[in-house]
Parts: sequence; structure tokens; C-alpha cells
Amino acid sequence: MPTTHILETAGEVCPFPLNEAKAAIATIPSGDLLRIDFDCTQATEAIPRWAAENGYPVTAFERVGDAGWTITVAKP
Repeated sequence: MPTTHILETAGEVCPFPLNEAKAAIATIPSGDLLRIDFDCTQATEAIPRWAAENGYPVTAFERVGDAGWTITVAKP
């Protein structure tokens, strides 16, 4: 069963959530998941695009509250 690693970037302006996601995915083992919690509207497009371009399947993407989102990507 994969481990879910959580990256909390709420309150950070773009492009920091994406930059931190790139760094975090590099440190987790293959087969694990990275959940990124963020509230930067630009990241709602940038993070899924980065995931798709780099072969990281998005397993969950949902809005949390009025201005927050959470996205989970898998590291193959």
C-alpha cells in the first residue's frame, strides 16, 4: 500500500507551491503519493500540467473551502 506524503503550501504565492512539489516528488519513493495542499489559483493549472508533462498520474483533485485545493499525484 502506498504511503501518502503531505506537502502543505497554503499561504504561499505562485510559483512556490509548484516548485516545492517538484522538490518533494524527487524525495519520495516510487509507488508513493504526494498530496499537495495549496491556495494559489495559478497552481490549479500549473500543478496538474506539470504532473501530466512528467508522467505523474493525478489520483485526486478537489476544492477545499472557498479558496483552497488539494491535489494528489502518484510517483510511478
